[in-house]
Amino acid sequence: MKLGAMLRQAGEDGHLPPQGIPGAVATPTAQDDDEGARPLDPFQILKTRAQEQLFRRLGSRLYDSSMSQEQLSTMVAQELDEAIKAESVPLSADERQRLVLAVKNDILGYGPMEQFLNDESVSEVMVNGDDAIYIERGGKLVLTDARFVSNDHLRRVIERIVSKVGRRIDESSPMCDARLPDGSRVNAIIPPLAVRGPALTIRKFAKKKLDVNDLIEKGAFTAQTGEFLEACVLGRLNILVSGGTGTGKTTMLNLLSSFIPDDERIVTIEDSVELQLRQRHVVTLETRPPNVEGKGAVEIRDLVKNSLRMRPDRIVVGECRSGETLDMLQAMNTGHEGSLSTIHANNARDTLSRVETMVLMAGMDLPVRAIREQVASAVDMIVQLSRLRDGSRRVTQIAEVVGMEGDRITMADLFKFDFGAGFTADGGFAGNLEATGIRPMFTERLADHGVQLPAEMFATKSPMARH
Repeated sequence: MKLGAMLRQAGEDGHLPPQGIPGAVATPTAQDDDEGARPLDPFQILKTRAQEQLFRRLGSRLYDSSMSQEQLSTMVAQELDEAIKAESVPLSADERQRLVLAVKNDILGYGPMEQFLNDESVSEVMVNGDDAIYIERGGKLVLTDARFVSNDHLRRVIERIVSKVGRRIDESSPMCDARLPDGSRVNAIIPPLAVRGPALTIRKFAKKKLDVNDLIEKGAFTAQTGEFLEACVLGRLNILVSGGTGTGKTTMLNLLSSFIPDDERIVTIEDSVELQLRQRHVVTLETRPPNVEGKGAVEIRDLVKNSLRMRPDRIVVGECRSGETLDMLQAMNTGHEGSLSTIHANNARDTLSRVETMVLMAGMDLPVRAIREQVASAVDMIVQLSRLRDGSRRVTQIAEVVGMEGDRITMADLFKFDFGAGFTADGGFAGNLEATGIRPMFTERLADHGVQLPAEMFATKSPMARH
């Protein structure tokens, strides 16, 4: 029976014809005992069986690093042809081509994730074991119908990803950060740490690099805010981008970095390279994990220290999360103005608390007041990002770090998101980032760099007090 006829018959009576795919009647549906359970797709069953045969035929040859992609593709095509013949299922030319393409994507590509990685509307792919693939689309999580053949299949895809960037993942090192060729960020964790099977998270990078106009159009901030941020970068302010997971911190860091003049030398430091700077005079540094013997690791802190010897005009750290924060503050305080970094925090005030905590993680026995004086002197401004309930990512606060009053760091909100504006007809937030009426103290510093800020940029009907 042709695959097309099998599909039609399955749709008519809700069961797979036993003569179509050998052993298909023994294959249960997802919920055999539930009334109205949906039968398994016959094409998916045939693809799975062909795949399993291919894995048995090729084994470790699928991961032979000495073979080129073209040689591997040719070998897979030949063995796949034999595997399909072994199934004794008559297929039309179109059905055969569709089956070969689907299996090759699974074997040579990223399996059932391939379709989502090629879908520009998908921003994140989350795999919870072999039987659950979630995607983020429009800021909302969606459970897909796609599945891996088995946890072994998922594990092979993970190993293929991490091996391409010189990383490894195994029982002795069961966690790994890596990246795809397009720059998308990958995090993988496997048993014994992941109890129910390997888990894989891919944060996609848009093929089109977002500029300030794109983010204004998406409602991340207003045109007025975009002009202000550009002025702050040109004026060589030290800026921290703060927010929770998935709020768009790296996108914002990319945007701020794009404002750096072309005649400046930039050193970027990241765990896994994600920044996409357009300037030519850029040195990109990336950390290195320990080898099999647990030696040879190079941490962000090591790279920050080394970057100070590289004559940088600007230092851009992908994320401060530990003791490297102290080195970053010292760099900001010793002539490397205009440096940028990101940090995980819920609001601008929490950002300063997080910075204090991470400085202590450097192992230096410093008094709290000394740390706060360093922070107040080094950091000029905090840009706070949030992912709102409607799925949108917005700049919700821009705060200036003013200085010290007693033992407390003082701040001033320059722009805040108007949550009181209500909602639009489609359920989105109607508010925007609005000026609070406070003119920043660093205006004169910007003027020294030839950057002028018009007074009307900070005008508002309801000025908010300094806090």
